[in-house]
Amino acid sequence: MSASALSTLTAALLMVTGASAPQPVSVSARVETPAVYDDEAGGNADADDPAVWVDPRDAGRSLVISTLKEAGLDVYGLDGKRLQHIAAPAAPGEDAAPGRFNNVDVVYGFELGGRKTDLAVVSDRGRDRVRAYAIDPAAVAAGRPPLKDVTAAGAAPVFSASEAEVDDQRTAYGLAAFSDDDNAYVVVSRRSETRVRLLQQEDRNGRVGYKAEDTLDLPGSFTLPNGKSWTPCADPGDRAQVEGMVVDQEKHVLYAAQEDVGLWRVDLDDEEFGRPELIDRVREYGTPWTYDAEEECVVDTANDPGFGGEHLSADAEGATIYHAADGKGYLLASSQGDNTFAVYERQGRNAYLGSFTVTDSAATDGVQHSDGAAVVNVPLGRSFPKGLLVTHDGEAAPADGDREGTNFKFTRWDSVATAFPKPLTIDTKSFDPRDTD
Repeated sequence: MSASALSTLTAALLMVTGASAPQPVSVSARVETPAVYDDEAGGNADADDPAVWVDPRDAGRSLVISTLKEAGLDVYGLDGKRLQHIAAPAAPGEDAAPGRFNNVDVVYGFELGGRKTDLAVVSDRGRDRVRAYAIDPAAVAAGRPPLKDVTAAGAAPVFSASEAEVDDQRTAYGLAAFSDDDNAYVVVSRRSETRVRLLQQEDRNGRVGYKAEDTLDLPGSFTLPNGKSWTPCADPGDRAQVEGMVVDQEKHVLYAAQEDVGLWRVDLDDEEFGRPELIDRVREYGTPWTYDAEEECVVDTANDPGFGGEHLSADAEGATIYHAADGKGYLLASSQGDNTFAVYERQGRNAYLGSFTVTDSAATDGVQHSDGAAVVNVPLGRSFPKGLLVTHDGEAAPADGDREGTNFKFTRWDSVATAFPKPLTIDTKSFDPRDTD
């Protein structure tokens, strides 16, 4: 469903139900990256998901690594300037799909060729693989391109049984990484399906491969409180997919945003998926729909039964964790349909605390239709001394004529925390993203 259609649907639902929610607080970004354009002149670049790599020697030299779908990866400094561009892999044959990078995350201290190596791991939707890029701190310090492809040549498709299935593009989509002692893992979702898979990363002669550890199928249809069965609106043949995901590094809990359903919580016990728990629903949950003559979903807002949640408007998207002491902190999730970010407690039952928007300022424009987000609590130099939130912006402004631009916005965490009537925690010391023990 298009972003404009989602916004229209949300407004219609609020008018029909009369629902009202506390107004989200407003924050503004300090830095933005250059706009990219999803057209031939722009190299078919469509910004999507960010990750933050913390430099071990100088936190002010930390990097933001972001996916551009068909255009591959961009690497930025904390000033928003592009430091490196990596193209997605070309199609291996005339009829095959080329690479298309969807989500990215960071693994610290992976044992590769006998050396501790930080990795950027990427879901390649086009080729149904997980790709790995070594991050070189010495290259960062010297001003050289810091990322190098170290993906094992024999890395198999994550979900597809054949290249013909790869070309159907029910492939690796969302991605979240975590470590457990000396082992590194990646959770990957499948495009147009409800499936997620747990992979363990492996050193294969100095290159990074992976093997499957467990698979979980989230529900694709739901029994509503009135006893009726409901299936989320989707294109014909598609099911309710997951994209935005994050793993709580300390608690080993996966949070997965099923776009038209809501937020799931799944414990990861001994590298196996536990029983999923739906902790919040999108507002559109349970609303009936039909296909029109063009097989587009038409949602029947007039007959919304009122079983949806109050904090997320479909699509539920980018999820990220802010760590604080004693298991405290926050789960953040993008509510793409109304351009807000919902904030939940990290501990207990993940109680909802409020929402915020990233609005226009003298330095940057605001954030709309956000897909991905990443937050870190540690100080990142003079520009972000109390942590950093990076958000995808699906509608970068000003526009370049008819070209629709996208980019990423960098916001100080203390700007977010102090915007709330009861300020959120600012804790720069209790969690080190490099400490995976």
